[in-house]
Amino acid sequence: MTRKKKLILNTITGVLKQLVTVICGFVLPRYLLLYYGSSVNGLLSSITHFLSFIALLDMGVGAVVQANLYKPLASKDNDQISRIIKSSKRFFRRLAYIFICYIVVLCVVFPSIVDFGAWYTVSLLVIISISTLFQYLFGMTNQLLLNADQKSYVQLLMQIGTIILNTGLAVLLMKAGASVHAVKLMTAVVYLLRPFGQMIYVRHHYKINTKIEVQGEPIKQKWNGFSQHLAAVVCQNIDVAVLTLFSTMENISIYSVYYNVTFGVQQIIMTAATGLESFFGNMIARNEKEKLLSTFSAVEWIIHTIVTMVFSIAAICIVPFVSVYTRGITDANYIAPAFGVLLVLAYAVQCLRIPYFRMIKAAGHFKETQNGAYISAALNVIITVSAVYKFGLIGVAAGTLIAMLYHTCYFVWYLRKNIICRSELFFVKYMITDTLIGVISFAVSSILTSKCNTYFEWTIFACKTSAIVMLVSIIINTVFYRQQFKSTIILLRRQKS
Repeated sequence: MTRKKKLILNTITGVLKQLVTVICGFVLPRYLLLYYGSSVNGLLSSITHFLSFIALLDMGVGAVVQANLYKPLASKDNDQISRIIKSSKRFFRRLAYIFICYIVVLCVVFPSIVDFGAWYTVSLLVIISISTLFQYLFGMTNQLLLNADQKSYVQLLMQIGTIILNTGLAVLLMKAGASVHAVKLMTAVVYLLRPFGQMIYVRHHYKINTKIEVQGEPIKQKWNGFSQHLAAVVCQNIDVAVLTLFSTMENISIYSVYYNVTFGVQQIIMTAATGLESFFGNMIARNEKEKLLSTFSAVEWIIHTIVTMVFSIAAICIVPFVSVYTRGITDANYIAPAFGVLLVLAYAVQCLRIPYFRMIKAAGHFKETQNGAYISAALNVIITVSAVYKFGLIGVAAGTLIAMLYHTCYFVWYLRKNIICRSELFFVKYMITDTLIGVISFAVSSILTSKCNTYFEWTIFACKTSAIVMLVSIIINTVFYRQQFKSTIILLRRQKS
């Protein structure tokens, strides 16, 4: 299968996986709210985000492992592939032991900061952590190998299957009157299928020598991926951590509803771009400089165009959707327009950095970009903690937005200075036109009635909004980016590999 076909297949399965995730991600919280209430939903969200902090401990090695696999995969160097895989598995096995210690600490500390019984909280915490533990033990290295070899579609199809199976079984259990613990235990069991499936696939399709001697360290910059990972994990989880410490479970539940919508949209785009890193990495490994530059320029324009359209639609439609989604739930006020728009904007900025960040990762520049990541993480923590007292949910969203905006600008600057020597004015122009599309779309769509009482009414509103945003985007892109559009079409037609 050619490089281009793999990219297309990865993109299609990535989008499909995320669509399934988004749909199921709305179904389950809705049932959790109905059957267990906002407080339990807030507790589950808080536990999930605190467990996500364990991802910090892999120090970003996952990204570094993937970057180091591009060259041996391109040259079919099975011995070097085996050394990297063996070193990676050894590292993630150690990480699993640390994860167990982290769970023990959470079991001691967490019950004292939430208003639930100790046994109730600890048992939920242990159950939810099971699938994460097994992912580090058995699945992480195999997943990285598949991603690096442009076979993300294999593990994505496995994810689609387990997500659908989990959703169906969870709904059936809740309707049957099962406890939240039983539902989450079933989820843990279902999600164990994915790492085992990946392990079986890798054994049958790769010649990994498990007995090979590893001399020295085959994974270059093993400890320098920490900065990128630190920023990503902090930005993804600091909001809920701060709300858990300084706010209420109801506010966490409100945050989680808006977050699920925004994160779902973000992940559709991020997952669709899954194959980009290995795509760029393969070109860098083959020293195809001209093709790399032209491909990057096309990807940059496509990403900015799609992200601006999708997130403009999301910003306009999120509050009407939440009003329908939480209809009949009265233990918290879920209508928060300013917070919703700020959160959508924050994750839009994060998606805009996809082409820049993926190029930097593909080039393996982890150590060189660590300072920008540290500053981004520090900004997020300081602003979020400072603003939560006075501004609540709006304060935490503002902290995330500022941190992501800084980090995106940093990547653009670094890329120009060290990898692709282009003026930052390209990015500045994109940001101006992106903002123009968003503002005009908001202004024009304000003539529509946004009050929706049913999903059907919301769907009609969303379709009208989408038509407006797409029309505005087409007009702006025709005026400012006619040449980019033509060049991208020519590139896509000519690129056969």
